[in-house]
Amino acid sequence: MIIIHDIIQARENISDIIHETPILHSSQLSEICGNKMYFKAEHLQKTGSFKIRGATNRVKRAVKEKATFITAASSGNHGQAVAYIANRLGVPATIVVPIDANESKLNAIKAYGGHIEKCGTTSAERLPRAKELAKKHNGVFIPPYDDPFVMAGQGTIGLEILEQLEDTDVIVVPIGGGGLISGFLTAIKQKKPRVKVIGVEPESANDTYLSLQKGKITSIPATTTIADGLRTSQPGNLTFPIVHKYLDDLVLVSEEEIKLAQTFVLERMKQLIEPSSAVTVAAAMSRKLGVQDKNVVCVLSGGNVDIRTLGGFIN
Repeated sequence: MIIIHDIIQARENISDIIHETPILHSSQLSEICGNKMYFKAEHLQKTGSFKIRGATNRVKRAVKEKATFITAASSGNHGQAVAYIANRLGVPATIVVPIDANESKLNAIKAYGGHIEKCGTTSAERLPRAKELAKKHNGVFIPPYDDPFVMAGQGTIGLEILEQLEDTDVIVVPIGGGGLISGFLTAIKQKKPRVKVIGVEPESANDTYLSLQKGKITSIPATTTIADGLRTSQPGNLTFPIVHKYLDDLVLVSEEEIKLAQTFVLERMKQLIEPSSAVTVAAAMSRKLGVQDKNVVCVLSGGNVDIRTLGGFIN
């Protein structure tokens, strides 16, 4: 398992690349949710999501070890982050994406200098292909979540929140493969354990929920949830033990609740977030957090939305 020292070290390592994102507040959402609602704005992060933190920490490590080729498997945000930092460090990168990947995310990967290869629709398909390419070209595969350097990089968000809002009571975090939540849990529970951490998954992408229920890693079939960044088939081997040890609660949200939350944040807060971000807001708006009159921070994990489909989505 990673420890708080790894996260502090990661923060130093990535400080020249990432933004320290702001915390936003909404009085209207506070009234709706029955808590004082704050939002960690990682959708305003470089490359449009929190993924740049873990990717930078891991790619820098690979380059330090003389890597000359980088691969990653990603539905979009991790791929963008890896392409960006690899290009900045002068190393070619190939990103293996699902055949139904968000077009705006693919365009961003290309803009950041990454080469794209499409493979299947699930992480179980694209992860082996990315590893195969790395081996073929004597390169380094950068995991999307199940890696200690990636996890430590994501955990730096937790340190920032504790400094920006000292009286934080609850932090709400989206869960995909578990890289973000495991980094968060390590930072929070080893630095300020009284703070409650709640994870959120879509109802149709509930692999971590089922794994916690069964006490072991459990896989699910492919899902088509609109929260495309959370379409993992199972938790990571490294991330799940941390989630199992530290997580205070995990709640599930429906597709309609996700859509409602994304629309509300856009219309009322004037913030464009992607559905994977909206799950945390959805959990709070539907009052599934089990807390009241607390200082709650929802992590807005990304804002990479295909604006060509946004109008139809909202209507």
